[in-house]
Amino acid sequence: MESEINIIKKDYGICINNPNYFLAFSDFTVSDGIDIIENVNILKAKDEFNACAKRAETFNQSQGAYIAQACDAIDYFENTYGDLSIFTFLSNDLVVEDFTDGLKVVNSPKGFVDARINLSHVIYIDKILSPKDLLKVFKIVTNVKAKFLAGLSLPLHIQNIFNTNDFLAVLANVGGDGESLDINNAEFDEIDFDDFKTRIEDAVEISMEDALEKLELTFGILDYFVAEGILIGDLVEAGLALVSHVEITSELEDKLEAQILKSLTDVDVIALIVAALKTEHVLSQNALREIDEAVHAGDVLGLAVANQIAGTKATFNFIKYDEAKPGIIYGLPPVLDDAFAGLIAGCVTKIFEE
Repeated sequence: MESEINIIKKDYGICINNPNYFLAFSDFTVSDGIDIIENVNILKAKDEFNACAKRAETFNQSQGAYIAQACDAIDYFENTYGDLSIFTFLSNDLVVEDFTDGLKVVNSPKGFVDARINLSHVIYIDKILSPKDLLKVFKIVTNVKAKFLAGLSLPLHIQNIFNTNDFLAVLANVGGDGESLDINNAEFDEIDFDDFKTRIEDAVEISMEDALEKLELTFGILDYFVAEGILIGDLVEAGLALVSHVEITSELEDKLEAQILKSLTDVDVIALIVAALKTEHVLSQNALREIDEAVHAGDVLGLAVANQIAGTKATFNFIKYDEAKPGIIYGLPPVLDDAFAGLIAGCVTKIFEE
């Protein structure tokens, strides 16, 4: 039986309709897990069963069975690859804001405790598949999304709010009359599941990449500073803590802040600090069997940062800042304290050279 997929849109929801019925496996708000349905409803509703079900009953274009998902946004796009269609739903509380002319930072009007970003999916396969095969596809999609997000290496405060409330439904056709279908005795299409698995993985990964591009959501060095609890004002304070024989004025503070921000637009400085961030993460997780004692790579990174900003003279200042560990530097883990000591030493050296 040929599929007749219809998309019905309203300001409060989207219905994916198939009068010839779907076999669905989902984690939707209103669902039995495995369902034979006509309508898949994505609705602006409280994340609560009764409210979502009530709105779904009103929204349904027919008296047919349905599943329904409550969400706070119904923006979506569709990618189709032959018999495979992927609907990607976007929910995002984050915005990329200008911090300076050369730097941006991700923020949210809700704050990072309440903010969320969810990339959710409805997968439609134009074949007659068994419940067992639908479950396999569900697991494949879940795993691909998890691996994709892990591969982004997002700042921790972003990672903690990403896909904490996403949803997923996998749909296939049914053979015969959906109202009286006996799943246990139905005939299902045979597929080359290895090939199909690869197609699904590729399609889902593309959908995630497309979603981030459509949201114009990118992350930069200041977002990693936020993740570590490092404020520019704290770096200014630490930098001026070891300055002597000079009056500490607001003009001097502003000058050092401007130099720090300017240095953070230098791609080599960024690369070195990110290297320190990633190294610290690996070491803190005990993820390398070869390393079971303190490392001195942080000193090398710190010296390189200082030298990149203000040359050889800054490397001597690095030693002073690294040993004293003023202000916020004292509280940072071993590799990071070296990298930020190098940043401060380079910037302090630079402003007194000018």
